[in-house]
Amino acid sequence: MDPEAGRARFAVLPSALRARLGTVAVVAAAVVVVLGVLFAGHGEPGTVDRWLVPPTADSVRGPWRDVALVLDFLGEPVGSVLLVVGCVAVCLLRRRRRAAVLVVAGGGVTVGATTLLKQVVGRTIHGAGNLSYPSGHTAFLTTLAMMAALPAAGRPGVGRTAGTSLVLAAALAAGAAMGWAEVALGAHYPTDALGGWCTALAVTPATAWLVDRLADRTAAAGGRLRR
Repeated sequence: MDPEAGRARFAVLPSALRARLGTVAVVAAAVVVVLGVLFAGHGEPGTVDRWLVPPTADSVRGPWRDVALVLDFLGEPVGSVLLVVGCVAVCLLRRRRRAAVLVVAGGGVTVGATTLLKQVVGRTIHGAGNLSYPSGHTAFLTTLAMMAALPAAGRPGVGRTAGTSLVLAAALAAGAAMGWAEVALGAHYPTDALGGWCTALAVTPATAWLVDRLADRTAAAGGRLRR
């Protein structure tokens, strides 16, 4: 098999989508920075936050509260580990070692990035000890959704526009669901959720590109991480 064709076949970041998702990543990173500067050191909701939902209100009741709690659990340590283990198991069953590495690396980098940003920005909710920007829950689920969509977006016959739309639609669905849960439970401001979503948009393509680069080098050196 031609080496270039092999790399394209097993890439976790389809070559046809690199430029577009790279552009999305740059724009998303800029949004994260701008929002971080705007809300640095704040402990109150901004104008947009107040317009969307009453400040720090636990605004969901009945069965929808149960839905929100389930979504929130998926971003907690136990829930997130279960999700990652399940995704890695699927990747390994499909003999996609490179994708398995991406799941672990992508999830880890996203959690690390949001944790660091919270310390740097220092925005709080419900008191000084609760750092809120950006939402790590929203970023984590968005990252997993993007990684799940990338293989389908890279299938033969899927064009750049359709592939990019698929990845962004998955990101939007996951980000909106988790963002809603976090805001509805009073754990985050809406702009925290937006910051978390954009963090995932910025981190995931970069991590996927790096995994591909390392895997290609490993394969060229006679390693086994070709797929």
